[in-house]
Amino acid sequence: MTPGVAATARIVAGKDLAVEIRSRVLTNQVAPFAAIVMVMFAFALDNDGILLRVAPGLVWLAVLFSLLVVVQRSFAVETADGALDALRVAGVDPAAIFLGKSVALMVQLLVLEALLAGLAVVLYGVTMGGAGFVQLCATMLVATVGLGFVGTLYGGLAAGARGRETLLPLLLLPVVAPVLIGATRATEAAFGSGGAEVSEGLPWLALLAAFAVIFGAVGSLAFGPLIDE
Repeated sequence: MTPGVAATARIVAGKDLAVEIRSRVLTNQVAPFAAIVMVMFAFALDNDGILLRVAPGLVWLAVLFSLLVVVQRSFAVETADGALDALRVAGVDPAAIFLGKSVALMVQLLVLEALLAGLAVVLYGVTMGGAGFVQLCATMLVATVGLGFVGTLYGGLAAGARGRETLLPLLLLPVVAPVLIGATRATEAAFGSGGAEVSEGLPWLALLAAFAVIFGAVGSLAFGPLIDE
C-alpha cells in the first residue's frame, strides 16, 4: 500500500466513523437488535447445556445479521448524498475508498462483537481460560477483517441496484458462509464448547486469515469497476 493510498484510506475511514458517531445507528439500533437476538435465543433454547454448546454459532449469526444492517446503512448514506460519485469524480483511488470503508466497518463490527461476547458470558454461562480468551480475540480480529472486506465489496456492488435491501443479503450471506463456519469453530475451541481444545481452533483461524487476504486483494482491484457501473 502506497503512502497516498494509506492516507486517503484513513480519511475515508475517519469520515465513515464520524458519520456513525453523529448518527449513533450502531449504538441505538444495531447493538440493541443484536442483543435482542441473543436474548431471544436464550429464552427459546432455555437449557444451559444446549446454550453453552451453541453459543459460538449464535454470536456469529447475530454478527452476520448486524453486518447486513451496518453495510446497508453505510452505502445508503453514500448513495443518497452522492458521496461515492463525488470521490470518483475527484479522482480518489478506488482501492483507498475500499480500504477506508472496510476499516470503518471493521471498527464497528469489533465493538459489536465485544458486546456479544460479553452477553454470551452473561446469558449462556460461557467461561474461558487465558488461552481461550486470546484465541477468541484472535478469532474476532481475523474474522472481522474478512467480513469488513467482503461487506464493503458487496455493499458497493449492491449500492446502485434496484431492490438493494433484498439483493445484499442474497449476495452476501452465501459468500460469508466460510467465515460463519470458521469463526464458529474457532470460537467453540475458545469457549471449550463440547469439550473442544483451544488448539482445535488454529486451522479455522488459518481459514479465516486466507479468506481475509483473498477478499482484501480482490476488493482492492474490483471495487473501482463495481462502483463505476
